[in-house]
Amino acid sequence: METSAKTRAKDGMTSTTVAPEERDHVDRFLDELGDAVPRLDPSVEGIVDRIMGLSRRLRRMTEETLAERGLNLGEYKVLCFLRNSGPPYRVTPGRLAEWEELSTGAMTNRLDRLEAAGLVRRLPDLDDRRSLQVELTDQGHKAWQESAMSQAVKEAVLAAALDEPEKRRLNALLRKLMLEFERKEAAKDG
Repeated sequence: METSAKTRAKDGMTSTTVAPEERDHVDRFLDELGDAVPRLDPSVEGIVDRIMGLSRRLRRMTEETLAERGLNLGEYKVLCFLRNSGPPYRVTPGRLAEWEELSTGAMTNRLDRLEAAGLVRRLPDLDDRRSLQVELTDQGHKAWQESAMSQAVKEAVLAAALDEPEKRRLNALLRKLMLEFERKEAAKDG
């Protein structure tokens, strides 16, 4: 059975039940949409639009943090992967390309920039003379750590809008959504 925007509003399913000072741009968008898409569930649309909007803003904030340190997101991901690989913080360029789902040529360009900045170095692979290892330098470790800490401070300021029980509840709800995506992806791939 289809429900109209007015019926959904009456049932408390739309943003019209939110105090005017607490309404965001998604509430206003859903109000403007009205009955244009009769089968649209505003609660679902609100969740998706807010997650996507927060994701764009968080990505932009992260890119600004990294730009302050002369990095871009792709370069930072290489530093993260190397850091998370554990001592001695080395992996092959092929493994990095596979992890980032990049061509080896694109990874070579990224590594060239990181090496020129002194953040990584390429070393011969002692187990395979035809291969190289990419190693995180002390300077690269410092760049990774400073970037991560600076971003964590910004994210903490953002998350301060929530109290501790709200943070736990939001994490639980987002985890539930993530697990559903992971199950569906595994079923599709399997």
